[in-house]
Amino acid sequence: MDIPGTFDPSAIDEVSRPAFSFITEANFVGESEPHRHRKAQLLYVMGGVLTMRAAGGVWTVPPNCALWIPGGVPHSGRMAGHIKIGNLYVDAKLTGGLKDECGILFVQPFLRELIFRLEPRPDSPEMEPERLHRLVGVLLDELRAAPLEPIHLPMPADRRLQRLTEAMVAEPGLRFTIDEWGARVGASNRTLSRLFQRETGMSFVRWRQQLHIGVALQRLAAGQLVTVIAGDLGYESVSAFIAMFRRMLGTTPTRYFSDQMSASPHRLADWRAEPGEHSGPDRGTGSPSNLVPFRREPN
Repeated sequence: MDIPGTFDPSAIDEVSRPAFSFITEANFVGESEPHRHRKAQLLYVMGGVLTMRAAGGVWTVPPNCALWIPGGVPHSGRMAGHIKIGNLYVDAKLTGGLKDECGILFVQPFLRELIFRLEPRPDSPEMEPERLHRLVGVLLDELRAAPLEPIHLPMPADRRLQRLTEAMVAEPGLRFTIDEWGARVGASNRTLSRLFQRETGMSFVRWRQQLHIGVALQRLAAGQLVTVIAGDLGYESVSAFIAMFRRMLGTTPTRYFSDQMSASPHRLADWRAEPGEHSGPDRGTGSPSNLVPFRREPN
């Protein structure tokens, strides 16, 4: 079957090639319907910022990064404004040894060129099967070697935590302490702390920082000023926001995108460590970001 010219989930699995790609570019604000396909997918963001919900979490994909989605995983996306994406699909029979969970990776120039090369062009002759086989082998090697980036927001299953986290996603500038959230959702500080660690693998403070990183990347890509973003997210000062950003991603907000183009992907800070966390109030009501992907559910 020919490569679909526009996105059609039902047609993806009908393509017989071992791997193929196509580039999409659009100005769009909204969400795609949840869908799945047998083929694994790499969503490479060349411009704009994409937010995906998959595998029980929210994934923010900034420019020059990509989201790996194993075959069969349901997913939906949120776009806001202009975006350009390279869609790479890999036959499920070839994904043994590749990552079996979703993850974000930085796309090095060689991997980027492979994605472009695997896009069939109507003005170019059909690639010989032997050459295609060799390119796909190199592609799989590159995907196996690519380290994952720490830009992931796990979403909990507990209904009390769902109320809390959906409210924070809808209004990321809220700065209630965990005690104040507990009073709102009917759980003690101790219970919420235990549930956060068990269901997300993070503390409450670290989860909120991960949320803020995702929102900040979306808004930085849209050209907003760091001072505005810091204020809207409720930080007492710009320096406090920059310190959090540096601790999580290893560089400052203003340098993040330029660093991605020139630095090794290994430069990122170890996001699993949680030094200097506190749950005290750094007040500020902030204003909700219209780029946050999912609406707040009624209580």
